[in-house]
Amino acid sequence: MNLIIDEGNTRIKLAVFDGNKMLDLEQVNFDSCEKVIQELITKYAFKGAIVSSVTDKILEIFNSLPIKNKIILSHTTPIPFKNLYKTPKTLGVDRIALTTGAYIKYPNQNCLVIDAGTCITYDFINENGCYLGGAISPGIEMKFKSMHLFTQKLPQLSVKEEFVSLEGETTEASMYSGVLNGTMFEIAGMINSYEQKYGIVNIILTGGDAKFLCKQLKNSIFVNPNFLLEGLNEVLTYQSTDEAKKK
Repeated sequence: MNLIIDEGNTRIKLAVFDGNKMLDLEQVNFDSCEKVIQELITKYAFKGAIVSSVTDKILEIFNSLPIKNKIILSHTTPIPFKNLYKTPKTLGVDRIALTTGAYIKYPNQNCLVIDAGTCITYDFINENGCYLGGAISPGIEMKFKSMHLFTQKLPQLSVKEEFVSLEGETTEASMYSGVLNGTMFEIAGMINSYEQKYGIVNIILTGGDAKFLCKQLKNSIFVNPNFLLEGLNEVLTYQSTDEAKKK
């Protein structure tokens, strides 16, 4: 049984895996995190735990957990794919986990993982198991927030999931068109560019805005909101293999 902890910029996800099957999932804030973790430890017999943290706030709690096999994911953690990123120390741990998930679940295939969260990240691993890098751009909420913060009169808006007209007839409608349609055009353009360059590419869409975006995109994609958690579980599972122990 594995405890998977994903500490993002806005929330913490706690997942319980038995092999490849997710048995439990909790979304919490930092203040309630320790209590919920202790409840999970009481409920399940964990053999291993892994944490992916973009803020490091949760590491003190994680280090104190009564679990023998604990992994803090970093650029030094053994991974199953070949990392060709030129600055591996700066590669986000969330991107490492997402790429691991793609490598394990879609072996010997080109994969582009798109994580639509606070930022939108694009991570590409080719059919030879080589991670080539990707891209990072502002997420939907960040775009709305920046327009409000860096102008005098534009309002603060949030995501709405209904159809957005291309021609905004009011200021708010224009902002929605610019952000939502612009984001969809960006993602569709990225997908098209990778397919033109590499041929057949598996597209995996995840993150908080995945469900909304997949309704608008016409490409054939795999939508999995929990792909990062599954990737973390694969990283933790890999650590017990002979291959990982030799690295």
